[in-house]
Amino acid sequence: MLKTILSVSGKPGLFKLVSNAKNMVIVESLSDKRRMPIYARDRVVSLGDIAMYTDEDEVPLSEILSTIENKENGGQASINSSAKPEELRKYFAEVLPNYDRDRVYDSDIKKLINWYNLLINNGYSFKEEAQEEESAETTKNKEKPSEDTAEK
Repeated sequence: MLKTILSVSGKPGLFKLVSNAKNMVIVESLSDKRRMPIYARDRVVSLGDIAMYTDEDEVPLSEILSTIENKENGGQASINSSAKPEELRKYFAEVLPNYDRDRVYDSDIKKLINWYNLLINNGYSFKEEAQEEESAETTKNKEKPSEDTAEK
């Protein structure tokens, strides 16, 4: 689901992928439902490709959104994205305790909260998304049989 939700540099909000064309994609704004072309020169990022830094590794955005959804019982975020930076960091530490405090900026947390609220308002749920990614990771990490155990 998050693969079809896009962030476009220079344009506020999030967009749903509607159609592909030769040198552009057609997107629909999640906030006002208007459709527009986004050209190859525009910087577009799929939410499914975004991860946030932690002390050990990176955590996919879908897992973070799922954690926020569980914390908020499926409702809006309990903190406003315009809150003080200290409050934003405290809230985010409850969601992702081991996030990298040097590489995750206040603006990243604000954007995450805005995105979460926009997606929740549009009826998206992240529980299934996180489970799908988890099962894909498990399948990917299963060991292949070694050459010693293969029949000769």
